Amino acid sequence: MRIVFMGTPDFSVPTLQALIASEHEIVAVVTQPDKPKGRGKAIQMSPVKETALAYGIPVLQPVRARDEEFIGQIRKLAPDVCVVIAFGQILPEELLQIPRYGCVNIHASLLPRYRGASPIQWAVINGDEESGVTTMMMDAGMDTGDMLEKRVVRLDQAETGGSLSDRLSILGGDLILSTLEKMENGSIIRTPQDHEQATYVKKIPKSLGEIDWTMSAAAIERLIRGLNPWPSAYTYYKGKLLKIWEAQAPSETDNRQISGKRLEKAGSDRQSENSKSGLYGEVIGVEGDRLHVQTGEGVLSITALQLEGKKRMDAAAFLQGYPVRAGERLGR
Repeated sequence: MRIVFMGTPDFSVPTLQALIASEHEIVAVVTQPDKPKGRGKAIQMSPVKETALAYGIPVLQPVRARDEEFIGQIRKLAPDVCVVIAFGQILPEELLQIPRYGCVNIHASLLPRYRGASPIQWAVINGDEESGVTTMMMDAGMDTGDMLEKRVVRLDQAETGGSLSDRLSILGGDLILSTLEKMENGSIIRTPQDHEQATYVKKIPKSLGEIDWTMSAAAIERLIRGLNPWPSAYTYYKGKLLKIWEAQAPSETDNRQISGKRLEKAGSDRQSENSKSGLYGEVIGVEGDRLHVQTGEGVLSITALQLEGKKRMDAAAFLQGYPVRAGERLGR
């Protein structure tokens, strides 16, 4: 097939590489315009553009996918199919009708669950047991088209948004080759989505990462994993932003043991007066490699963190420089 590939971030690259290695012909790659990034605001190409240029594939970077000039360029390319994965713009219906086989989107969820921009993070945050990728025909709606094929993965207990993204990106590359083969030989089956079962997730704002200590320890631990590496979960310590990278939500038995025993820590000669039922966000005790923090339900044990302006470190290293005392509170 003659393919126009549309994608932008690292997540899209394994699919592009799978198509490059296949028997299909990629006639053009479409990606978002170059943007300034970092403190120096240097102009940076998208990962998809870097990959395309490395293989000598023509690159198009429309500011708006609905511009007539861009639509005309796609029409001249006469693609059999457009393959879209995390492109970052909504495609107009006029463009969707150009390819002979239509436009196929690779979506990082088991549709109709988690339509929208952040399915990977929410699968972890919500504690789902399964996730996966779905190939679907694109229509004028947001991830509303007929489903073609799915691949399912089980989430690990330590799954992060980053690790799940890596797994699903590779899975998407494998799945699109199967879908295109079946489209070409006429064996593909289109399954309409049950719109009543659909859920929608918007783009995640950085503010979602601020930890609400009235939540349960289990919910906070999932939030930390789901927002790792971006935008990350955070709280505040003595007015400075404190990112939380790793934590554990102990079992009920562990929680009773944590609350009931005296927890020693370097630099502290006292324990919280309210250690058995601390205030939300209160450090109720410290062991050598973790801080125990009271939540709305249970105790969260923090094992890796990063203070504003400092490097990420494990709790043991952090406590050497910052002798947190039992009774201190995290948060605003």
